[in-house]
Amino acid sequence: MMNNHKILTMKKSLTFAMLVLMSFGLVAQTTKPAKEKKAKKEKTYNEKGEIIKKGWNFGPLPVVGFRSDMGFQYGVCMDVFNYGDGSNYPGYDFKLNFEVSTYTKGSSVFRFYSYWNNIIPKGKLFVDVSYFMDKKFDFYGFNGYAAPYHKDFAVVNGIPNLNHGMKDSGFYGFNRNQFRFVASMQRQIGDIKGLYYGAGLAYYNNAIDTLDLDDYRGQTTLYDLYCDHGLIRENERDGGNVTQFKAGLIYDTKDYENDPTRGMYAEAVITAAPDMIDGEDYSHLTFTGVFQHYVPLYKEHLTFAYRIGAQNVLAGDIPFYAMLNTNTLFFKKMYVDALGGASNVRGINRNRVIGKGFAWLNLDIRWRFFNFKFINQNWCVVLNPFVDAGMVTQTFRLDEQKKIEEEIFPTLPDTDVIYGDKKEVPHWAGGLGLKLIMNKNLVVSAEFAKPFDKLDGAGMASYIGFNYIF
Repeated sequence: MMNNHKILTMKKSLTFAMLVLMSFGLVAQTTKPAKEKKAKKEKTYNEKGEIIKKGWNFGPLPVVGFRSDMGFQYGVCMDVFNYGDGSNYPGYDFKLNFEVSTYTKGSSVFRFYSYWNNIIPKGKLFVDVSYFMDKKFDFYGFNGYAAPYHKDFAVVNGIPNLNHGMKDSGFYGFNRNQFRFVASMQRQIGDIKGLYYGAGLAYYNNAIDTLDLDDYRGQTTLYDLYCDHGLIRENERDGGNVTQFKAGLIYDTKDYENDPTRGMYAEAVITAAPDMIDGEDYSHLTFTGVFQHYVPLYKEHLTFAYRIGAQNVLAGDIPFYAMLNTNTLFFKKMYVDALGGASNVRGINRNRVIGKGFAWLNLDIRWRFFNFKFINQNWCVVLNPFVDAGMVTQTFRLDEQKKIEEEIFPTLPDTDVIYGDKKEVPHWAGGLGLKLIMNKNLVVSAEFAKPFDKLDGAGMASYIGFNYIF
């Protein structure tokens, strides 16, 4: 009954978000001067019968969302598109996005990002400036299944308890505030269509502390235990600064940027992160590779889409907080944290899969079953069942993790806390998504997913927000 009630609540939230999204165009029309109201703009259509958008297109709307791992989201958002003369529709000259929002479980978002297709010849520029406040940032330990997960586990006043009877445990969380700046570009190589070189600069400031919420007073967290026993070092427990310089190659033949129906996208990136600010010898070099393929099954109505990705540390010493970043040049979702949750492996706990190296897989069917026009915009409704997976491929301090388990909580011989002696295999989850898409660019998304293994989470995970994950 509880799961049915949760799904019903999510459907109501999505319906409200869709109605708000469609209403902003109507509001925009009613604010025109009287003279403009009388003069009807002549519409131009392409060969598919879609209205060709030109010039500015504004999308102010409330942010109404939900994520099982973060709670209900509310705030304000503004999407601004400039389509120029419309000759490249549904491509645009540039896009700006502003968002201020908060989640009921304690997180807040202050974000600006932009895509510019008219600055670099045969290329694009991406800029992201964000500040995230997360009062309960999920942390389930290192190395995937090597870190045990107990849904109802808590340590209250130093006493471990598997059945604490509390509404919520704070064991798997810490406080994290993060400032993020990312600037990435790509430019076509000669006359080779679809092949680009890329470069980028990124900076992260991570401020980390133990939980400081009234609901969890007196509770010891997994983060506390990691710090107390040295799995998280003294010089990284409070977070730190990460400066990244990126260089890569990109191959992109997608037909549309935000709702592709055919084509491929591949990105191979080397990221150098010299420890320029903190001076703690945490310089490191990583490789990130992503391959995405969009296979048309029936015209533009039905597409099979899949993504394969991997990231590994090639050299140097990486602090634990830097492992929480996926270092691609460009990204669709707001968060680029470790595997698990709305951005990569939907259905499993957020940040469930943390390691020096990791890989992930996404399989989507995207059925565009209803197209319509409303308030002078092109709309499409999409149903997409999916299956996701992710796993650690390069471990982080695993031998220390094993040793510490023998030292901790000897009174719980049958309950592993730090190390669970379970072989790492892919963490699988599956689910169903629904999308409402405006002008092939603005995507409102609702997704519901469930892990295949109870060690990756309990019950149905729900995510309502924006954009496909790839």
